[in-house]
Amino acid sequence: MKAMTPEITIDIQHHLTSNDCPADDDIRTWAKLALIERNEDTEISIILMGDEEMSELNETYRHKKGPTNVLSFPFEKPEDLKLSLLGDLAICVPQMIREAKTQHKPLTAHFAHLTIHGCLHLLGYDHIEPSDATVMELREIELLKQLNIPNPYQERA
Repeated sequence: MKAMTPEITIDIQHHLTSNDCPADDDIRTWAKLALIERNEDTEISIILMGDEEMSELNETYRHKKGPTNVLSFPFEKPEDLKLSLLGDLAICVPQMIREAKTQHKPLTAHFAHLTIHGCLHLLGYDHIEPSDATVMELREIELLKQLNIPNPYQERA
């Protein structure tokens, strides 16, 4: 009997208009690449937003002023509830654009990296402890390599 491929549903919500934002299909591809390791039906929402909305979320949930690039909000479901909902990603498009320019990276590569990064957080990865950061970064590098995107942690000449 052939194994069933898990269904990954990604709802993308645009809370801003930006011509620089990657296509929804690209964002879905990057997220699915990271989420496939869950090996079960999975549903997430990705909200693309501006600086003001992200600043509010960053201050409310991380107690830090100003926008950040991506925030992950895992869904905390009761153990007995059978849902495929994994959580939400909030992505600040203007912050991503600024970082890509400052870091001299193509926007698409930076966006792919941080979409994958946020999805890995939803899967339980973190980078608080150095050993955990190494595991997460190696996973990101491995996934980005599948997209022909260079190691984002490597210094550029």
